[in-house]
Amino acid sequence: MKRIHVVAAVIRGIEGQILLAKRSADKHQGGLWEFPGGKVEAGETAQEALARELHEELGIRPSASRPLIQVRHDYPDKHVLLDVWDVSAFSGEPHGAEGQPLAWVSPRQLSDYEFPAANQPIVAAARLPEHYLITPDGLSGPELLRGIQAAVKSGIRLLQLRAPAMFDAQYRDIAVDALGLCAGKAQLMLKGPLEWLGDFPAAGWHLTAKQLRELSAGGRPLSKERWLAASCHSAEELALAAKMGVDFITLSPVQATQTHPDAEPLGWPHVSALLQGVNQPAYLLGGVMPSDVERAWQAGAQGVAGIRAFWPQ
Repeated sequence: MKRIHVVAAVIRGIEGQILLAKRSADKHQGGLWEFPGGKVEAGETAQEALARELHEELGIRPSASRPLIQVRHDYPDKHVLLDVWDVSAFSGEPHGAEGQPLAWVSPRQLSDYEFPAANQPIVAAARLPEHYLITPDGLSGPELLRGIQAAVKSGIRLLQLRAPAMFDAQYRDIAVDALGLCAGKAQLMLKGPLEWLGDFPAAGWHLTAKQLRELSAGGRPLSKERWLAASCHSAEELALAAKMGVDFITLSPVQATQTHPDAEPLGWPHVSALLQGVNQPAYLLGGVMPSDVERAWQAGAQGVAGIRAFWPQ
């Protein structure tokens, strides 16, 4: 069955809200909400199709857009490639030019709306930022908390509390304080045994590659209301993460890194090839800087993750 190439747009308003449209009842997956867009016609680039579809459907013209995520999904009756773009500026006033209802919703509210199954990774990508901060090893508890506070103040919205050399009891104490610093401002991802899940209901969980391999056969280990991520380093681990239903992944190491000097770098071309088959938002990690984010987008990633290069000095 031929895969249908479709463009879709995560359109952001001035206050960060996202524009949704409701599919008419007579369409495929009718009655569900969607990110506006439509089929790419023969001879069109994705950007040309995006501009045409948004003008036809909403009466707007995008003036600033970038790749966000590509999702391949197989319905029983059709196979689709959703080519999703983040539209941060446009001209015109959006209206349902085809009579379709529209809604501006906050990223947090997206999970309250019912979308076609293929749209679930787009919902995650629309809610996730472009930078993922991972705390450095070897810092004291007060140093970690001061750094987290500074990072959140500087605009970091997603961070992982990683302290592999720390005793469990100390890590758990710091996690409580870190959750307080992040409340309402940033999503904190914790690492550790899943027996801790119930003790930190506001936290997301980031699985190690070892945990991913051990747990993937059992399916997703926590509810869809909580963020779940996994560390991946190969096509095999990417497949396990997809099977488990994680919300996003890190893929590393892209380049040589001080943190793991013995690890063989994947390299940018191989990273790009690996992400061709990945539906989950992916952060690239290992030898990347915050300034590499545009290169990461072009490779098919959500953004970049890092430790030292991202940590507030």
